[in-house]
Amino acid sequence: MLTTRRRPWRLPVAAAGALALTAGVAPAASAADGDVTIDLYGINDFHGRIEAGSYGVAGAAVLAGAIGQFRAANPNTLFVSAGDNVGASTFTSFIQDDNPTIDALNAAGLDVSALGNHEFDKGRTDVDDHLAPRADFPYLAANLVNAGTDDPAYDPYWVTDVDGVRVGFVGAVTEYLPELVSPAGISTLRVAPIVDSVNAVADQLSDGDTANGEADVVVLLVHEGPDSPDLADSTDDSVFGTLVAGLDTNVDAVFSGHTHQAFAHQIPVDGWPAGLTRPVVQSGSYGVNVDHVQLVVDPVTKTVTSNSSEVLPLAGNYPADPTVQAIVDDAVAAAEGPGSVSLGDITADLKRAVQSGGTENRGGESTLGNLVADVQLWAGQSAGGQIAFMNPGGLRQDLLYASSGEGDPDGNVTYREAADVQPFANTLVAENLTGAQVLQVLEEQWQPDGASRPFLKLGVAGLTYTYDPTAAAGSHITQAWVGDQPLDTSATYRVIANSFLAAGGDNFATLADGSEVTDTGQIDLQAMVAYLGEKSPVSPDLAQRSVGVVLPEPPTDGYLPGSTLSVDLSSLLFSNAEGQGDTVVLTVDGQQVGTATIDPSIVDTTDESGRATVELTVPADAEPGPLAVAVSVPSTGTTSSFTIPVAFPCTVQYQTVQSGWTFLSSVRVTNDTDATVQGWKLTWDWTNHERVRFGIGATVRQRGSHVTALAPWWNPDLSPGESATFLMLGKARHGLVEPATVELNGQQCAIEH
Repeated sequence: MLTTRRRPWRLPVAAAGALALTAGVAPAASAADGDVTIDLYGINDFHGRIEAGSYGVAGAAVLAGAIGQFRAANPNTLFVSAGDNVGASTFTSFIQDDNPTIDALNAAGLDVSALGNHEFDKGRTDVDDHLAPRADFPYLAANLVNAGTDDPAYDPYWVTDVDGVRVGFVGAVTEYLPELVSPAGISTLRVAPIVDSVNAVADQLSDGDTANGEADVVVLLVHEGPDSPDLADSTDDSVFGTLVAGLDTNVDAVFSGHTHQAFAHQIPVDGWPAGLTRPVVQSGSYGVNVDHVQLVVDPVTKTVTSNSSEVLPLAGNYPADPTVQAIVDDAVAAAEGPGSVSLGDITADLKRAVQSGGTENRGGESTLGNLVADVQLWAGQSAGGQIAFMNPGGLRQDLLYASSGEGDPDGNVTYREAADVQPFANTLVAENLTGAQVLQVLEEQWQPDGASRPFLKLGVAGLTYTYDPTAAAGSHITQAWVGDQPLDTSATYRVIANSFLAAGGDNFATLADGSEVTDTGQIDLQAMVAYLGEKSPVSPDLAQRSVGVVLPEPPTDGYLPGSTLSVDLSSLLFSNAEGQGDTVVLTVDGQQVGTATIDPSIVDTTDESGRATVELTVPADAEPGPLAVAVSVPSTGTTSSFTIPVAFPCTVQYQTVQSGWTFLSSVRVTNDTDATVQGWKLTWDWTNHERVRFGIGATVRQRGSHVTALAPWWNPDLSPGESATFLMLGKARHGLVEPATVELNGQQCAIEH
């Protein structure tokens, strides 16, 4: 636990000379003479974005300049973070172990930070031995305890004196931490419930006992957030809404993170004075904004009397701090050499899946995810790899064809660009899974109730499959193939996955249950470097590796030849790829039996983009039993298949009486189809030297072992559902053997006795 006065801070020259540029500073909350006005400015999910970039990313120097300006306007200012300062960083920071980001935040005067899940990307050891020692600010996590104990693993709180007011900060990290990072990396930690942990610390800081730490004002820094910036998502029964509602009344403000949303809410709290609401804020991500909470505190009662909150965009509104700019410039220079190395070429964009609004969709199949799986399967050949899986959260940037600037021609892939895609430095792990376990891994894409996302689409290589998106949990996967062979549930397959997935990350628990597990020692980025060097130029594979198939409930006996049914197909197109075409074709033995136009509309959070309803006509000559129907999107190379049951189009019933060598049989044939059978003819083969002498009610002829019964002139046709009966007399010296098949006008009939 830390209880300190805020360390001295020196006003940057740029801030001192730019006090007039304070349009971003919020109007003060209502304050009486003598009240203490405290300004809190926060970031979250900075993710090493130290350089200025597109989409409003201001960079660390402008962030520091803004903080300097705010402090110049009010010395009672604190700079805070709700976590994920590092991890999933861009190349300049990533290639230097995120040291430039920590150094820049130190120089910017970050006072305190919650731990986020990405601080643990390289495990607890990296936090304990690298990040925390390098940071000049405390990292907090009230809900992380040492495994097997209730002992805090990190400081739960930090208290500082601001003009006579003791301000306490309590930190917490998302309860989903074990599924967001490698479980092996945090095996010595236990994640406790956020609300219980935070309330316990807040109550401790407010209980009047100076021996256990005291604070006049309590602020929560929590690496958890709502799904959208809408107020409803912070006040409903969602994970975050429940968190906010469950906080004790002594928590005065909440800085949130994790979900990359930007909002400033004022939420009523039962028991608070009329008109006073709790600020709950989040700044978005990447240093595009800072969130600002202003607290006015009565210096006598030491209580908050008024407050306000807002979100302030940074780019173009504040000067760059020269000290931090120098740190950034040095980092850029250090990364320039390795970052500009050419690894190979691509012929078109390789992208992640997107939602309808253009943001990343981790529930969609993507050309980038499948490429990375291809790379890892290729890299795992020496370990016997047959199948590879890639988690969508491990893809942090798209790999784009267009030039990034001078010296980088179109199609060129630099080391920086490859590293931005996979910045986590996971190793590749080989393990044995049974076919049944492989299917279970695919089922685990549908995440458990309460998971941070409902569905996570794995990139796959060496494996294709069909699924039913409407099926019950555990029953989605309908068919799977390894290479071109059907998956055998009892066989053993060698599977390649990165170390995060292999440890059961993202709730893929089955991958942690493999046998003969071997860490190959290959870093995922190294595998990509080698692959591009050997396979360049690389093109996106537009063929889907999974296809959704929803079939209607079939008739009891199956579909009759010539009948039709509607098949719902999905996942026929990528949500974020060009030139995919719009037609799906169904065939049986090369014969087209249905086609439809594909709807390319995106279905958010799922892999259902590219949907079509196809009217399938069962071929008239289809044989009874399972009928394989091929699915193809000719323009992309997508191929898959499914089966439907085909019914017998007719039924033959017969009874036989035998006396010595002579037999008399009664035969009844029924047309089970919806079409009239004209000039019906029944055929079969004897197999035991039987001979027919004549028929009654049909003309019966035999040539060799082959027998034909022709319709009589008075009943030549069989209408739908109609039957015809005839008798036949013959000899069977060696006994009468039932025919294996009987056909009506060339179509096999069911035989009943």
